[in-house]
Amino acid sequence: MAGMGGIILYIVFLGAIVYFMAIRPQNKERKKQQELLASVAVGDTILTSSGFYGVIIDMTDDTVIVEFGSNKNCRIPMQKAAIIQVEKPESK
Repeated sequence: MAGMGGIILYIVFLGAIVYFMAIRPQNKERKKQQELLASVAVGDTILTSSGFYGVIIDMTDDTVIVEFGSNKNCRIPMQKAAIIQVEKPESK
């Protein structure tokens, strides 16, 4: 009977290791990304997952229109999920 208790304890221990090394950090990262996407606003400078920098010029629930480049003629709609970094404009 003591052998069965050791096996159960070992399984619980392995489950705890998986939780603290894989599941919990992934949930924290997902929450951080959701907070980032909730904070975006028109006028913010963003970095996309493709490595492009641009400025948000319009938004809907799940898409943004981003203006790229210095000529102000390149406007591309994209999903909010493609945003990985946000820089708020300086208050003057």
